[in-house]
Amino acid sequence: MSFDLSQYGINVKEVLRNSSVPVLYEIGLRHEKGTAISDKGALLVYSGTKTGRSPKDKRIVRHPDSENNIDWGNINIEMTKHSFDINHERAVDYLNTRDRIFVVDAFAGWDEKYRIKVRIICTRAYHALFMQNMLIMPTEDELANFGEPDYTVFNGGAFPANRLTPDMTSKTSIDVNIEEKKIVILGTEYAGEMKKGIFGIMNYLMPLKEVLPMHCSANVGDNGDVSVLFGLSGTGKTTLSADPKRKLIGDDEHCWTDAGVFNIEGGCYAKAIDLSPENEPDIYNAIRYGTVLENVVFDPETRAVDFGDTSITQNTRVSYPINYIDNIQMPCIAGHANHVIFLTCDAFGVLPPISKLSPEQASYHFISGYTAKVAGTEMGVTEPQATFSACFGAAFMMWHPNRYAELLAKKIKDHNATAWLVNTGWTGGAHGVGSRIKLKYTRAIIDAIHNNSFDGVETKVDNQFGFEIPLSCPDVPSEVLVPRETWADKAAFDQQKEKLVKLFQDNFKAFEVSVNPEIIAAGPKSPKMA
Repeated sequence: MSFDLSQYGINVKEVLRNSSVPVLYEIGLRHEKGTAISDKGALLVYSGTKTGRSPKDKRIVRHPDSENNIDWGNINIEMTKHSFDINHERAVDYLNTRDRIFVVDAFAGWDEKYRIKVRIICTRAYHALFMQNMLIMPTEDELANFGEPDYTVFNGGAFPANRLTPDMTSKTSIDVNIEEKKIVILGTEYAGEMKKGIFGIMNYLMPLKEVLPMHCSANVGDNGDVSVLFGLSGTGKTTLSADPKRKLIGDDEHCWTDAGVFNIEGGCYAKAIDLSPENEPDIYNAIRYGTVLENVVFDPETRAVDFGDTSITQNTRVSYPINYIDNIQMPCIAGHANHVIFLTCDAFGVLPPISKLSPEQASYHFISGYTAKVAGTEMGVTEPQATFSACFGAAFMMWHPNRYAELLAKKIKDHNATAWLVNTGWTGGAHGVGSRIKLKYTRAIIDAIHNNSFDGVETKVDNQFGFEIPLSCPDVPSEVLVPRETWADKAAFDQQKEKLVKLFQDNFKAFEVSVNPEIIAAGPKSPKMA
């Protein structure tokens, strides 16, 4: 029996709601270009010309009820309700031209007190399966009593926005109307836009309830101790959170409430570039029937995937339900975080492998969201490039970063959590001179955090950053722990450190007007001020 969407002005005869995996496979294989089955049983899909998110095409409707809560600017770009209505009608008109569309009714948030009901309306089996992996699927009883959703996503992504519509800058547009509780997608078939659209909604709603939404991974030990790990791409967040000694709560999106930490999602969305059973066994073993492999290159005969081939995109992805990972916390809820870990890959070789932060320093580094990538060579630039992304996920945060930082500092203080900065980047010199910190050392550092091995250990306070550097760690050579000692040229280290301090200071100027003075004071000092 077809599901009725006439309330939205959608009158397509065949509407499939929460379809089974075999049905979605069959329809995808028959009707969607580039779809195949891998040798492991995963669904191989192609998202079209857009193989990643389009952050510059995301818009939010300015409305008196919410406009004072939103940090308007280059990330949260405003649009009028009139332009939203044009795009909404354009999406509905496109949906009505399809012979078949899909509906996914599911939940975002494992904690029933804070979860929201989400409805996805889309045209591709690939999109439906992706969101059934990524959201928390209802039981039969929950689906029968689902009622009206809290938020609805109208995914007309195969149809372009009209560039002549006011507020549009391209044929791609991802539009959020908080008051009408709708998201409209045009001009992109990249499935991650739906997932991140819902995350953006949670990032708006949760602070209204004094809940901290976090772009982080989380795991829990046998004793119930919880760690949350923040980090931008390339810092090791996925690798280090998939710890065989601990249960995975989730790999990407969480909330911290008065009761503890919960995962927003029902699945994982991992990068697939260079994926191997040796380096990422949990993710590799999750590739099976029901998994979605996005934009990967595969052998046309054997259907074996070449994870090293990035000729379609560097952003190859794999989506699977969280229960495809063996060692998980189910349901994906745990107690308060004991450890807040900020991961950075510092290609300048300045930050220590492990340092302990005060709550104010934690807020500073949270707002900064720092990592440094290895520079590209096409422009002849050889120095590392600093990257700052507020709250380690600026593209998804609707409030000013200070709102999230205040919530984080309060959670850390209220629940006596410890904040750590862990550098997975370079030691003994910057990129090109030094070497990447060994993964076995970083794993030993994370183990030491979880085993409370740094309690009572002698520390050294950094004269500029102000954080405490432990001087010993089990299974890590002590000379690795103090960065300056690993450099042959100490004067070069001092210069590089001064450069990094200035990068932090320059980046933070954009936030100072709205940030608490004690957080500003917790930032790094130039040598003359230290």
